[in-house]
Amino acid sequence: MSDRQTILLIDAETDFLAWAKHQLETPATEVLIETNAEAAYKTFCFKQPDLVFSEIHLQPFSGLELLVRLRKHSPNAVVILTSSFSTNQSIIEAMKLGAFDFVRKEQLPFNFKIVVDAAFKATAELRTASTFQPQLTLEQHQDNMVGRSEALQQVFKMIGKVATSDVPVMITGESGSGKELVARALHHYSYRNNRNFLAINCAAVPENLLESELFGHERGAFTGAASQRIGRFEQCEGGTLFLDEVGEMPLAVQSKLLRVLQEKEFSRVGSNQILKANVRIVAATNRKLEEEITKKTFREDLFYRLNVVRIHLPPLRARTEDIRLLAEYFLQKIAQQRHRPLLKLSEEAAKVLETYSWPGNVRELENTIQRASLLATADVLLPKDIPLGLAKKEEANIAEAEDIDRAIKTLFTLATKNPKIQLLPWLEKEFIGRAMKETGNNPTQAAKLLGITLSALRKQQSAALGEK
Repeated sequence: MSDRQTILLIDAETDFLAWAKHQLETPATEVLIETNAEAAYKTFCFKQPDLVFSEIHLQPFSGLELLVRLRKHSPNAVVILTSSFSTNQSIIEAMKLGAFDFVRKEQLPFNFKIVVDAAFKATAELRTASTFQPQLTLEQHQDNMVGRSEALQQVFKMIGKVATSDVPVMITGESGSGKELVARALHHYSYRNNRNFLAINCAAVPENLLESELFGHERGAFTGAASQRIGRFEQCEGGTLFLDEVGEMPLAVQSKLLRVLQEKEFSRVGSNQILKANVRIVAATNRKLEEEITKKTFREDLFYRLNVVRIHLPPLRARTEDIRLLAEYFLQKIAQQRHRPLLKLSEEAAKVLETYSWPGNVRELENTIQRASLLATADVLLPKDIPLGLAKKEEANIAEAEDIDRAIKTLFTLATKNPKIQLLPWLEKEFIGRAMKETGNNPTQAAKLLGITLSALRKQQSAALGEK
């Protein structure tokens, strides 16, 4: 099998094909050219090129239709579309149909090889991508607790020990590490699992409404209380109430919660009626409550009531052996929710996931897998699909693209205002002069910088001297 890479170029303009072939053809890269979409499809089926680079406006059918046919024949075909007259709609449609990229023709002189090299890298990864077989199914993890690390096994053991009791449990861990999943598992394996599990984020409810949210209120108890409200304690009678971010609870509400834990009773706001509370309390926090006690922002007596049993959930970076399983689980979940074929995870992509620190923990991993599944242009997730720490890089790429766009507009404005300027010859002259200056008048290095052959550079220099 040859190691030579193959590109199929498709465009109705033979001048463009000649220029593009000159730019891309090397001893290691074969370039095939077609001017017709139907002929291009036949060439693709026969030659199976590594990359297809096609204009949208073709005959007898469009580049978008060609993309559909290519992807139907080969679902992992890497196709880049281009056009001089692209609309926003055509760009969106191209990416929706599975194009690897879309590049406006006026940008090609600046980033042609960059785009093609990125595509070749993707095709190489697809050829070598080894995928591991699923090690679990959704049915095996109905409680969403996924992991085989020793750290997580200790959490499972604690859940098993305390699930059948009624003692309050305090779950600690960083934001996004899955504290609510532990709370749900405690409820699932308890004798209360046939009753309600309710969760409330104490940080998300305004201070003046949290008491009513927990204990309910009577009509007219305060301004805006137009009717009676049943609070969370009554709603999950016999079940489990999960108090997330309990460290954010106001001191006044902390006092009422302490009474519930001590006396097993409470009253609605605006009522003297005593109600019994048969509810198990599970609390969670990412704060160090011992420090909040010192600051007088959290009651010490409430802390000891809630902290009868503590379960600490380690961050994802401390259990890297769980990352693949979690990624696999999220891919299965996404496929089921969207009614789409299951995406596989390449070994290379898995290694990328495992070497990341995951400051946002499991929540960040799930969001990453969701985004990757949307960005993927093949049935295998590759490293290029994994958006890790790419926000700044994407911003830089956008800024670079905007700079290029502004430069192009400036050049065209200059040419419009000055009819004496012939834009392409002038650009060639200016770029050659600048490249020679940047390389210390080294023709070989200047040609390499410009992406042209040394003979082409000398030909252009001779033409420029002839004009003088």
